Amino acid sequence: MDRFYLLLLVASVAGILAYKFQRSSSDAPVRTGWSIPDQVNRKDFLSPDIPWLVAVFTSSSCDTCSEVISKAVPLASSQVVVHEVEAKKDKDLHDRYKIEAVPLVALIDTQGVVRSHFLGPVSSSDLWSSLAELRELDDTDA
Repeated sequence: MDRFYLLLLVASVAGILAYKFQRSSSDAPVRTGWSIPDQVNRKDFLSPDIPWLVAVFTSSSCDTCSEVISKAVPLASSQVVVHEVEAKKDKDLHDRYKIEAVPLVALIDTQGVVRSHFLGPVSSSDLWSSLAELRELDDTDA
């Protein structure tokens, strides 16, 4: 019976110490996701007068980036400009828009609003369908 009380006392002290340690630990922020811009200045990118911008943020050290840019380039038309924003060459834009992870594809309207985005590998069909849906919505709103 004495062992039971001793075990109960040790477990209680351990529980109290664990609770106090957990409460006193640092409240360091936890990363919940990568930064994606909500708005950009269209003058920072190619052809700001073209209604749609597909901005592809890349890095020369990223293996997936070349695959993503090759899927985005065919989206270019008289209504869509595709602009690759490479981390070393366009460091100022990566810094200005706080791009921390690549590849990042941002579908941006004429006002500079990021209407959709893809972070990481993306399929051609997802890019095409997302842009087509946004353009269709934009046409019905006009």
